[in-house]
Order: sequence, then structure tokens, then C-alpha cells
Amino acid sequence: MVNELNEMMATMIPAVEQDMQSLLHLHNSIGPDETDPFYGMMQYHLGWVNAKLHPDNENTGKRIRPVLCLLSCAAAGGDWQKAVPAGAAVELLHNFTLIHDDIQDNSDKRRGRPTVWKIWGAPMAINAGDALFVMSNQAIMDLVEHFPAEIVVQAATVLHNTCLDLTRGQFLDMSYEERNDLGVEDYWPMVAGKTAALLSACCHIGSILGGADESKQDAYRSFGHALGMAFQVQDDILGIWGDEAITGKSAASDLLEGKKSLPVLHGLSWGGKFAERWWQGPIQPDEVEALAQLLANEGSYEYTHGMSRQMTTLALDSLREADPQGEAGEALMELANKLIKREQ
Repeated sequence: MVNELNEMMATMIPAVEQDMQSLLHLHNSIGPDETDPFYGMMQYHLGWVNAKLHPDNENTGKRIRPVLCLLSCAAAGGDWQKAVPAGAAVELLHNFTLIHDDIQDNSDKRRGRPTVWKIWGAPMAINAGDALFVMSNQAIMDLVEHFPAEIVVQAATVLHNTCLDLTRGQFLDMSYEERNDLGVEDYWPMVAGKTAALLSACCHIGSILGGADESKQDAYRSFGHALGMAFQVQDDILGIWGDEAITGKSAASDLLEGKKSLPVLHGLSWGGKFAERWWQGPIQPDEVEALAQLLANEGSYEYTHGMSRQMTTLALDSLREADPQGEAGEALMELANKLIKREQ
């Protein structure tokens, strides 16, 4: 199955890249050999050029979301090549949120490079993000070349509703930073919007374009939602107890940044020594290891793992209910397992 997944990704991702590049180049008013600085910011963020707007394809990201969309389409019985504009749409939407998130989170690096706002300033970066949002909506409408108008409207409606969920999830995430009254129950609506909404939309849109009936569409949508929830819970675990040598993610960052992740919220609700230290002020680097162990001793590690297992089971059960077919179905199952059973 791994080979099937890799082979399908090796075909799908270049098709999505070409579709996105064609859309951006369509608007490039200068010409094929010179990049308009406005579109250059977007091309930089998407990983196609460097800060001098010269070709550079080393930082494009994994493109997981369009792959989920196209695999869902094929597994539901459709032709994924006709659904490529939908893959481009969800990836452009994702990158719109990343540009704005980097500004709002004051993040100066993304994929090892300076963020768009760090190079061109926040106002210009906001414009670039807004443009990707518009292009996402333009891309989804390109489906009309291969699908009836009512199907295109159905897919576009899912995309538009997801935009609202994403922005609300980001609002909740930011508002939580200043709140001291949060419990574990507050975590789920935030990650449902911030992380799960777009993965759910990818699978839902793919199933619509694949010709799935309403019950199967609902199963694909539920699969993507639970997949996103499980992925985020796993990310929270790795953010405190992960092995940086394996994951490439610093296990110190979440505690140092004061992130109210699921294990932290559980620890705060427990009201033990971890909570006592948390409310005293920012965590210092030399405290991270001991506090991570303290959080584990108070049950937050096991609790979070339990929730991860619960969401993983829900995701895989929903995928089996969707009954994905053929090589694409096998590849979709393999991708799901890769995303929610990461090494710690």
C-alpha cells in the first residue's frame, strides 16, 4: 500500500502544482520571464521562488490536503484528474490561512524560511493572503469544465462554509491566549475549526466529485473531521513529549510558548503542581523537562493518548463506512494511518 500511496502522490501533487501555477501565471501581467512582485509574494509562500523571486522549489510543503481530496474522489469512484481544480482550491485556501496565521502568531519562520510578512511587511502579506483566498474560490469554479453546475455549487458551498469554520477556529485559538477560565471542553470546538474543518472539507468535496451518495459523503466528511482531530491531538503530544530527533519538532516549544494544548488544559483542570507552576508565569527553558514529566505524572499524557486513540478509531471506522474502493481506497487508508500514527 505504501508504494501505491507514493505512486499516486507522485502523480497527483505535480498535477495540483501545475493547476495552481497556471492560475497564478494567468494573472501575472508582466510576462513569463519576469515575476510581478504582487504574485511573487504568493509564489514565494507556495515555495516556487526564493525571496529574490528566482525559481526555487525546495519549500513547497507536503500538499497533504489536495491529496486527501483527490484520493477521496478516486476512492468514491470518480476521475481524480477532473477534480484537480478542487485540490488546488483547498491548497490555496490552506496557504491563505498560513500567511494570516504567521502574522497573527508573530511567526518569523515557515518551512525553514522567513515568512512573507517578515520579508514584505504585514500589510503586504495580508494582501497576498487575501489574494490566495480569492484564487481558491476561482479554482473551485474551474470544476465547471468537467462537472454539472449543481455539483460545482455543492463543492463550492462546502469550501465557503469551511472558510468560516477556519477563521472562527483561529479566533478561538487567539482568544484563548488571554483566558484563564478554559477547560478541556473548550479545546474541541477550537481544533474542530482550526484543524479538522479543512481536512473534513477535502474528503467531503472529493466524495462529492467522485459521485458518492449522501450517506457515503457523510462518512467521508466524518472521516476527515476525525482525522483532523486525531492529527491535532497527536501534534499536542509531540509538542511536549515528542522526540525532536525523530519528529523534527521541538518538544519544548508548546510549554515555552504557553500554548493551551489538550494536555495542558487537562493538567490545569487537574489543579495539581503543574497548574500551580503554570499560573505563576512563563515557563523557562530549564524547567521544560521536569514540567513535562510532572504533567505526565498527573495523568495528562495518558489522558491525551486516550483521546488520540478515540479519535483515531472514529476516523478509521468512518473511512471503513465510506467503503473506499480500489488502489485509491488503499492509498487513502495508508495516508490516514501515516497522519495519525506518527512516531513519537
